[in-house]
Amino acid sequence: MSNPIADPGHGHSPAAWTAVIIMLVGIAIGTGAFFLNVPWLVWSCVVLIAIGLIVGFILSKVGYGVNGPKYTPKEH
Repeated sequence: MSNPIADPGHGHSPAAWTAVIIMLVGIAIGTGAFFLNVPWLVWSCVVLIAIGLIVGFILSKVGYGVNGPKYTPKEH
């Protein structure tokens, strides 16, 4: 145990959490809309999922990603 494995920090950032939350909301609403046969809402949720991906990418580039200057990792 002389060299503990360091956490690579994958996904533990405001950019990642924001993107995942937006996409999960889109998937949850889209699944319900698919079940209820509401095609326009299903396609709106597909767009929402794409928006979540774009928002996560933008936040990462602005500095809220794992190695960004505006992100400070929390101690466990």
